[in-house]
Amino acid sequence: MKNPRSILITGASSGIGAALARHYAAPGVTLHLGGRDQARLEAVAADCAALGAACLPQVLDVTERGAMAAWIAAADEAAPLDLVIANAGIGESRHDGTMSDIAERTFAVNVGGVFHTVHPAAERMAARRRGQIAVISSLAGYQGLASTPAYSASKAAVKAYAEALRGLLESEGVEVSVVCPGFVVSGITARNDFRMPFLMSAERAARIIARGLAANRGRIVFPWQLMLGVRVLVNLPMPAIDWLMRRAPRK
Repeated sequence: MKNPRSILITGASSGIGAALARHYAAPGVTLHLGGRDQARLEAVAADCAALGAACLPQVLDVTERGAMAAWIAAADEAAPLDLVIANAGIGESRHDGTMSDIAERTFAVNVGGVFHTVHPAAERMAARRRGQIAVISSLAGYQGLASTPAYSASKAAVKAYAEALRGLLESEGVEVSVVCPGFVVSGITARNDFRMPFLMSAERAARIIARGLAANRGRIVFPWQLMLGVRVLVNLPMPAIDWLMRRAPRK
């Protein structure tokens, strides 16, 4: 969608979410910004307000289905939402708890949080046959990575879900795009102590995402160099993938 005026973003207090908020901030634009860190969220809102946007920050957790539904309903009733970006996500390492705990927390945020954002927004958009939804996945969703199995699986799940929703909701006037970035400067990548090829700033990522959304691209995948590498990886024989995974750095 070109020139959205009423926008809702989850995970807007840092990383890609904050960069997208600042990118879209302009006079005549209303930004509903969700996040868990009040101080950082208010700082992003202040930056966006300085650029002329009307900013409405909301501290909440995307795992809380009822709170998310109420927030999205209130935002949509104030001004019908043009664009909803399901961006909130976490990436934990094997040192953050047991495999079970990490998997459950990761899926609660990265998958459940997407559901709690997309479903109430899609229902309202479909009713008026207008609107756009963006789901932030990752290139890690193309191949399970030994360093972050829960993160890879959660991003694969929302990638497939968004791709399916695009076909399902197209006839109802709702545009759906899935975004699969590589390494982007954020709280998640800040914890990585290994070399991250083609690491880019959140601001550059936001520009790429916004261009893709304006063109209604189904998949927005970048950087292209890393995308090519991933495409080669997923088509290798399993023994070759096993060999590479054994040598891959751990988060």
